[in-house]
Amino acid sequence: MMIMLFLLFLIPLCFLNKFWLIKNLLVLLSVFFFTKISFLNYSFISYFMGYDLLSYFLVLLSMWILFLMFMASEKIYKLNDYSELFSFFSILLLVFLVLTFFSMNMFLFYMFFEASLIPILIMIMGWGYQPERIQAGMYMFFYTIMASLPMLLFILYFYLKFSCLDFSFLNLNLSSVILYFMMMMVFLVKLPMFLFHLWLPKAHVEASVAGSMILAGIMLKLGSYGLIRFFHMFLQVGVKLNLILINLSLLGGIIVSLTCLRQSDLKSLIAYSSVVHMGLLLSGFLTLNNWGMVGSITMMLAHGLCSSGLFVLVNLNYERFMSRSIYINKGMLNLIPFLSLCWFLLVSSNMAAPPSLNLLGEILLISSLINYSYLCMYMLILISFFSAVYCLFLYSYSQHGLFYSGIYNFSIINFRELNLLFLHWIPLNLILIKSDFFFI
Repeated sequence: MMIMLFLLFLIPLCFLNKFWLIKNLLVLLSVFFFTKISFLNYSFISYFMGYDLLSYFLVLLSMWILFLMFMASEKIYKLNDYSELFSFFSILLLVFLVLTFFSMNMFLFYMFFEASLIPILIMIMGWGYQPERIQAGMYMFFYTIMASLPMLLFILYFYLKFSCLDFSFLNLNLSSVILYFMMMMVFLVKLPMFLFHLWLPKAHVEASVAGSMILAGIMLKLGSYGLIRFFHMFLQVGVKLNLILINLSLLGGIIVSLTCLRQSDLKSLIAYSSVVHMGLLLSGFLTLNNWGMVGSITMMLAHGLCSSGLFVLVNLNYERFMSRSIYINKGMLNLIPFLSLCWFLLVSSNMAAPPSLNLLGEILLISSLINYSYLCMYMLILISFFSAVYCLFLYSYSQHGLFYSGIYNFSIINFRELNLLFLHWIPLNLILIKSDFFFI
């Protein structure tokens, strides 16, 4: 409740246009919350809210990404492009996300889960770059709404049958395949799983840098968080049906990796790479063993920081070249070598090179999948290989070669941009030192 009141009192500051103050207070809140780590099943329980280790890490990630998002969006404040409204919707989104992760009631979780869609939709449609953002917003909206209706019906049915919606009492075993898919559908779209992923590249390409950071950093994690919370009710059905979803996710990972190699838009390439990572996360979790669970949580944090950092890098290139085309963004190594170093650090983290947290996540997920079935190994080999290929393709095409002669508004990297990149990369690599938190 203390954290919620802190966030609610930030809302008036949005309309006073105190951008720097909001940014600093979010850092203060993150540091304060950092001391409130919870190792128990649920702790700090108030009326309907409480958190465990999983909720704790995701709320901390949300606060950190929101702070970085404010730092990345300085252009909105310089141009005064409805900056008060932008701040308001950003803080409102953080309020909804924190309430989603703190909720201990199924219906309240569902309500805040859906409410978080509204601010991100407004941010894409309001501060996006091209007219196609309307179509991208509608894609995202209808994909999510169509999939979430079965989830609402599942919650109503559950309440009618068991007269309880608290997470702490959900030690049941439901054996209905229909209920299994009613529960799963909304999370598979939000994740997004292969075949349900078409809204994601569109939304990323049309969103502003803030929209992309939030989408990649936090919104995709809502799907995996929901699955982890709800899935223990469907263990019997999962043992029989998970094999189909695991195979589909891994096969989808290979297909989407090949799709990445054909992209000419930098943002689109990174968005498709998110689908590959989320497919690996989903298939590792569905093996239903401890390594898969720990690997999923690790990958959620690692992907949140790494993918958000890559979208910041694309935006820095876009501000200099006025294009996201991979054919125009060339030769950065000749112009800003230090920015090329940042590209190298984040792209190498994206392909799970040490010492990044991505490496730990992928080792755990691959181990759980091979333990589940040794036949998964063949698909995992291809996914790992093609992940390295498209990451090297992204780095070498954008950093090497002759730079485009029609450069417009070219400027050297400044301290704010440098700080922004290192605040993505340092937590991503330093968390590995205390990775024993994930094994508690």
